[in-house]
Formats: sequence, C-alpha cells, structure tokens
Amino acid sequence: MSKLTAYIQESITEMKKVTWPTKQETYHYTAMVIGISLGVAIFLFILDKLFSFGISQILIK
Repeated sequence: MSKLTAYIQESITEMKKVTWPTKQETYHYTAMVIGISLGVAIFLFILDKLFSFGISQILIK
C-alpha cells in the first residue's frame, strides 16, 4: 500500500505545479476547436460531393 500512497501524494504534488488555463483562454481554445472542426467538415463535404459527381459522370458515360 505504500507504493500506492506515494503515487497519490506525488500526483497531488505534480497537479499543484500545473498552470491551468483561464476561463477566457478556455473559451478561446474551445471556439478554435469548433471552428476548425466545422471548417474541416465543410471541406470534406465539398470533396465528397466533387468525387461523387466525378464518379457518377465516369460511370454514366
């Protein structure tokens, strides 16, 4: 049990050293992630439509 106790104590000590982001930084990073995710989703949607159109044109002819 002493290894487990030492691990928990060391973990608590390390967590006190962590610099946590501010509320404003968290909002900013969250907005960036959502924006980039939407951008990639739109880009992939457009590519999918272009490839689907291209394949359908090849198969029809």
